[in-house]
Amino acid sequence: MWAADYPPCAHNAFMMAEERALLALLPDSLRGRRVLDVGCGTGRYLRHAVHRQAAEVVGVDRSPEMLRRGQSELADLVTPGALQAPAGTEVTGPVLHWTLATMESLPLKDHWADITICALAIGHLPTLEPALAELRRVTRPGGHILCSDFHPAGHALGWQRTFSSNGQRFAVRHTAHSPAEWHRSCAALNLKVISVQEPYLNAADIPPGAHFDAAALSMPVAVIYQLELP
Repeated sequence: MWAADYPPCAHNAFMMAEERALLALLPDSLRGRRVLDVGCGTGRYLRHAVHRQAAEVVGVDRSPEMLRRGQSELADLVTPGALQAPAGTEVTGPVLHWTLATMESLPLKDHWADITICALAIGHLPTLEPALAELRRVTRPGGHILCSDFHPAGHALGWQRTFSSNGQRFAVRHTAHSPAEWHRSCAALNLKVISVQEPYLNAADIPPGAHFDAAALSMPVAVIYQLELP
């Protein structure tokens, strides 16, 4: 239902704040690296990975509609996915492959990714550790995992992520995973927490006349965990 109005870019003030903070954690050049985006939606971080010259990029999502829209929107950027290219085809640019799967069961081999991104998606799940274990499995030793989510403080105030479809308004079900749960799960999985970013909104990103909780300008709206595999 959401895919029709979900462009492959940060399209509101909250997403802009989250994206600025997450992109600051990515190397300016991803040349030669493999990047995985789990819960990729229509591919906004896939686009950034391609622009930063990643060698191979994989986007995973459980929504066929999101993947179809992403494939259409990003079709002019990259070489077709390696699993789709005819045998003997010479690959001359970044390879982008779209995969239908869930976060808890990723169809990739162990240690495939140099950098794994999971942006604003892990809160869709009621428990953290099963998905985090999969992100760890598919990321190489020494690689990084970048996970973003709504800040628990906003969730406590009753903030919701909403969208419209056919003239109706919907709220997305969300679980606020606490800092204690993150640190407990990371310790259990032998993941090192490198940094925790808590970005704020930029008032300049808020359109005139927008209705929002004024408290959002004085508190972090997202949280980003930068994790490393030993």
